[in-house]
Amino acid sequence: MTGLPAQAVAVTRAFGHFVAVDQVDLEVHPGEVVGLLGANGAGKTTLIRLLLGLLRPTGGEIRLFGEPPSRGTRRRIGYVPQGLGLYDDLTPAENLAFSAAVFGGGPGAASLPEPLRRYGSTVVGSLPLGVQRTAAFAAALAHRPDLLVLDEPTSGVDPLARARLWETVAGAAAAGAGVLVTTHYMDEAGECDRLVIMDSGRVVARGTAREITGDAQVSVVESGSWAAAFGALEASGLPVALVGRTLRVPGAAPGAVRRALGDLPATVTSAPATLEERFFQLTLSSGNTEGQP
Repeated sequence: MTGLPAQAVAVTRAFGHFVAVDQVDLEVHPGEVVGLLGANGAGKTTLIRLLLGLLRPTGGEIRLFGEPPSRGTRRRIGYVPQGLGLYDDLTPAENLAFSAAVFGGGPGAASLPEPLRRYGSTVVGSLPLGVQRTAAFAAALAHRPDLLVLDEPTSGVDPLARARLWETVAGAAAAGAGVLVTTHYMDEAGECDRLVIMDSGRVVARGTAREITGDAQVSVVESGSWAAAFGALEASGLPVALVGRTLRVPGAAPGAVRRALGDLPATVTSAPATLEERFFQLTLSSGNTEGQP
């Protein structure tokens, strides 16, 4: 088989009158990590289900390794869903053996990673979340997939466990697998080779973190009465974040910020936006709500 590990061409998916994915183009190349970012309800999980062949597109085309999703292409995919996809009443070793057997490797094909060996007789449901996620990664990688799809893989785990899981992601990409990962953590976006930002089912930005941030600016407020300034900006409906005793306002020009502050003594300047602030600017007008597909 030839072709990119994953490709979406003008893909749309509607649920009745609601369009969850709207004319999305996406490519994942061998050996690269693509980060899929977006607020809850932006369409990320629906797009992943389309790529996996779990949903059929309303319009456009999905290709895995150059052909439509099928049982054959799915054998080349490793998938870690938000719910991890493990059997709680099996041990990590039993989960890995089962996964390897399902993908044709036989019960002896999966080697239990060192961090999991101490939990040999403990069922997954009794393990800490970070250990469960390590087991889910190991199960997804047991058959050496050519495409690794990860839906919020580090949600709810501590920073050290997150760093270790990202080492696993980097190792899979270094071995030649294409990786598609969704995350809510902007610091993790820096681990990706390319980013795709979705909002209301559409792609609103794509490229490296530096390309997406570009020359975007935020307004910066310095004031001895920073608490009063924060309250005034918040009351005006402006998005404001406190960084130390400096206020940063993405998506608002200095003039608008100055007017919102009224007579409060403050200095308002501009500064380069961070990726998180740029993400907020891009999704500022989002009407997404929790619980949409």
